[in-house]
Amino acid sequence: MEPDEFTSVLEAVRAFVRKEVVAAEDEIEETDKIPERLRRKAAEMGLFGYAIPEEYGGLGFSMSEEVRLAMELGWTTPSFRSMFGTNNGIAGQVLVNCGTERQKDAYLPALAGGEQIASFALTEPEAGSDPSGLTTRAARDGDDYVINGQKRFITNAIWADLLMVFARTGDVSEGARNISVFVVPTGADGVRIGPKDHKMGQRGAVTSEIFFDDVRVPAENLIGEVEGEGFSAAMRSLAKGRLHIAALTVGLADRLIDESLRHATTNGQGGQKLAEFQLVQAMLADSRTEAYAGRAMVLEAARSWDDGSDRRLAPSMCKLFCAEAVDRIADRAVQVHGGLGYMREVPVERFYRDARLFRLYEGTSEIQKLIIAKQMIKGFEA
Repeated sequence: MEPDEFTSVLEAVRAFVRKEVVAAEDEIEETDKIPERLRRKAAEMGLFGYAIPEEYGGLGFSMSEEVRLAMELGWTTPSFRSMFGTNNGIAGQVLVNCGTERQKDAYLPALAGGEQIASFALTEPEAGSDPSGLTTRAARDGDDYVINGQKRFITNAIWADLLMVFARTGDVSEGARNISVFVVPTGADGVRIGPKDHKMGQRGAVTSEIFFDDVRVPAENLIGEVEGEGFSAAMRSLAKGRLHIAALTVGLADRLIDESLRHATTNGQGGQKLAEFQLVQAMLADSRTEAYAGRAMVLEAARSWDDGSDRRLAPSMCKLFCAEAVDRIADRAVQVHGGLGYMREVPVERFYRDARLFRLYEGTSEIQKLIIAKQMIKGFEA
């Protein structure tokens, strides 16, 4: 996309988010649902396909463009981005990276236009950040595969039309080597989606369990040409998603700092504005410094992604630092607000609950540390 064209898109998204989505935050919190008017507008703006290549109907953003968009989306409730995040991110990227041309032509245009929703069905009760232990199985039966198993915490499952289902096509003792991924329509016989989970925060972003009981799909629904490519497909999608999530938390950090400054400069104690107290100033300064560092990290990591020099280490470092930092910034925002920060009537209370999830999904902070250390050791030994 030409720079001027991208700038216009970014400005339009910024105006939409700050005027219309922010105004709906209380409604989203109360109903646990994104209003249909916002969904329609997001689809019209191309937000369901910003990371999908142009030849399949998307906007085809580079990573450097995507993270700047994510920072704008981070200004409001994370559930808004989550509505179309799986189409662009972990689910859609499985098709973009590993799908056959037939599969891309069949599925990506509808995802890019928002006509269909895709979910990334990887996590299981005993296989979370490390998917090598998953037990969902797909057995070849003639021209079909038969899938049995259970998935947990699957974002957008109740709205999804398509599931990217990761299943074992060999013995569990082989670890990650025999994991494959399949396109499974949610309307297929034997697919059962559980009720939405009741989460601490991020209301409006719905997750559910999914059960597969002798679900039969054609062999052509195996993503890629051969079995056993599921683990690498998952890792590629998750690495890109981690950088996107890091950018999203930078945007949320900016919003938290804005709310803190607004409160500190308009409210006081003992005849003084809160912003005049040095310990309040210290909290504001720490938050701004961490947000600045996170932004710089994300922009540099996106550049490295685009030129192909680092698509492994930098995304994990960004996810680790930014997810941990936004949690601290949210905590300070509540502290700056004092007792009011603990009340449901102020945005920082909601964002405090929302922020906690970033340290868990798409790879916990602990998993990011393992990835970073292993890459460091590998690079040193080489």
